[in-house]
Amino acid sequence: MNDWLARLLFFCKIEFSFSNLTILTTLLMRLKSLIAFAFSCFFVFKVIAQKSPAKFGNVSEKDFANKIYAIDSNASAVVIADIGSSEIVGNSKSWFSLEFKYYRRVHILNKNGYDEANVEIPLYNDGDNEEKLDNVKAVTYNLVNGKVVETKLDKGGIFKDKLDKHRTIKKFTLPDIKEGSIIEYQYTVSSDFLFNLQPWTFQGQAPVLWSEYNLRIPEFFGYVFLTQGYRQYDIYDKKDARTDFRIQESRSAGATENLNFAANVSDYRWVMKNVPALKTEAFTSTLKNHIAKIEFQLSDYRYPLDPKPVMSSWSKFSEDLLKAEFFGNSLDKNNGWLGDVMNPLIAGSSNNLEKAKKIYAYVRDNLTCTSHSASDLDQPLRNVLKTRNGTVAEINLLLIAMLKYVHINADPVVLSTRSHGYTNPIYPIWSKFNYVICDATIDNKTYFLDASEPRLGFGKLTPDCYNGHARIINADATPIEFLSDSLLERKNTSLIAFINSKGEIEGSLQQQPGYYESHEIREKIKEKGKDEFFKDVKKVFTNDMQLISSQVDSLDNLEENIAISYSFKLNQDKEDIMYINPMFGEGYKENPFKSAERFYPVEMPYTIDETYSFNMVIPEGYMLDELPKSLIAKLNEEGDGRFEYRISESMGNISMRCRLQLKRAFYAPEEYEMLREFFNFIVTKETEQIVLKKKK
Repeated sequence: MNDWLARLLFFCKIEFSFSNLTILTTLLMRLKSLIAFAFSCFFVFKVIAQKSPAKFGNVSEKDFANKIYAIDSNASAVVIADIGSSEIVGNSKSWFSLEFKYYRRVHILNKNGYDEANVEIPLYNDGDNEEKLDNVKAVTYNLVNGKVVETKLDKGGIFKDKLDKHRTIKKFTLPDIKEGSIIEYQYTVSSDFLFNLQPWTFQGQAPVLWSEYNLRIPEFFGYVFLTQGYRQYDIYDKKDARTDFRIQESRSAGATENLNFAANVSDYRWVMKNVPALKTEAFTSTLKNHIAKIEFQLSDYRYPLDPKPVMSSWSKFSEDLLKAEFFGNSLDKNNGWLGDVMNPLIAGSSNNLEKAKKIYAYVRDNLTCTSHSASDLDQPLRNVLKTRNGTVAEINLLLIAMLKYVHINADPVVLSTRSHGYTNPIYPIWSKFNYVICDATIDNKTYFLDASEPRLGFGKLTPDCYNGHARIINADATPIEFLSDSLLERKNTSLIAFINSKGEIEGSLQQQPGYYESHEIREKIKEKGKDEFFKDVKKVFTNDMQLISSQVDSLDNLEENIAISYSFKLNQDKEDIMYINPMFGEGYKENPFKSAERFYPVEMPYTIDETYSFNMVIPEGYMLDELPKSLIAKLNEEGDGRFEYRISESMGNISMRCRLQLKRAFYAPEEYEMLREFFNFIVTKETEQIVLKKKK
């Protein structure tokens, strides 16, 4: 029997080549995570088994009674039960298959919950071998005159969309959806791709009363379990048992032989009950990082198979990527076709840094990025240069090839953007990455370059790239960290104002935004022009505002911050009492942290240091009646945040200086209330007004 199993492994080993690994895991790993790595869910309790609250077809009048659910009184839909199971079984192809069964019941409470009736099922294929969808049953239940009326999905209502050469989606919409409908559906997916063990998400956009996943893994396959989220399981159970496997082996002349054997199997069960919806709030990278979820990666074969690792080490991962046609194979080639562009481009350059800046500017300014989420090549680099179009991976791999052509040390860096989710620093999982940049070393100094972003300066990356763990694809697979805490966005604003004889407020503003705000303004002005930009500036004032003059400097100096200046006039009634907010339009008008509580971290794109100064001469005939009080407030004892508000009057001149500092970009859930109250205080303080009173 051992020889037979070894033979099966030999026949099927092509399935687990590196190239197939990268393709297969692409479908599996779309949602990204803040990962607490574990081989088992050690932080939960075993409890007495409980059953799901729903069974297919068992819907009665009483199930429609709830119009509002205690878990979320504002919910548009509530998931009554969400249940899945995966099992590895023998197949008729001399190997093993995955069998995934899924069941879901949802109570749709109003029209905003109708999207729950739209179902999409992703399927993977590789040539003639494809995952198969079977046993689809879908029913809508409505309560009509006190009786339950069923409307079944017609088999012709299932449609197929092809996403690319490896991925398709089967989709359907449940019929006869109304406010108050209950829907349920179930299906089975059979897969020969053992890397594609279905992950399970316990949490989503709607609250879930019961979420359950069951998994049966035989002893001869090893999987890594990757868990994330901030909730404990209500039920976690693991049982070991002996199970029979049956595999059909093809013989000559169409004959087959059934091979039966027994092996130990671990049976896992995870349940979460009354799971609230996870809603997007301010300063969130992506909910994919925080949703309660478990994922799996095939790691190795075990006895009685021929024991061997399946998952690569980081060094092997990097080595394979550099050799792969879809990634690094062409980077170190002669690439003589680059000569026609490169030779005139670098002519007259006196050093490597000057060459690198010219090459970077050429690629950035002459190529258009077609996708900012890509980690491999869909076309040769020569074609990317010829068409002047490519994904972020294609553009930056071309940049690396061009730098290497002139003997500048450059390597690819693979990372995941904030909107894509966190990578896994322990395991080399290709689908966790969705972005490629360039690491260039010039005169012993490192520069990280991204030529896919127009108007981005040399050596600059957008905040979306600062998402933690990344890897330089070199011989050492060097790990690096791009942390938001390492970015500082410093902004300085100065406003001088006076009140003329007509009671109008006249003034001038000088402002230097931080680099990333400067980049956003450059983009906005490029798209809509300066006039539209200054129209938006006028909107922040509550009174009618006239711009007397306006200017934006350093628009084309992409390595530096821009400078904004304008003069203005505001209509102001000259009354006995005048109220003036010294912040004008520059203060926080509302707290960005609105929710009373938050169950996942605050992830700002960068740290901030904002300074605002104000000067005003008290107009003739008026006197100061009220002045806001000066104060200094700290976020915490460690000084991670500080708000300084200093204001004074001297010889008829009012001066104010306001400064906000946040020295960290990441705040844990337990720090949320502290941060929220800090900004409540800032908003309140920055709305306080100066009161001027007419002299008698």
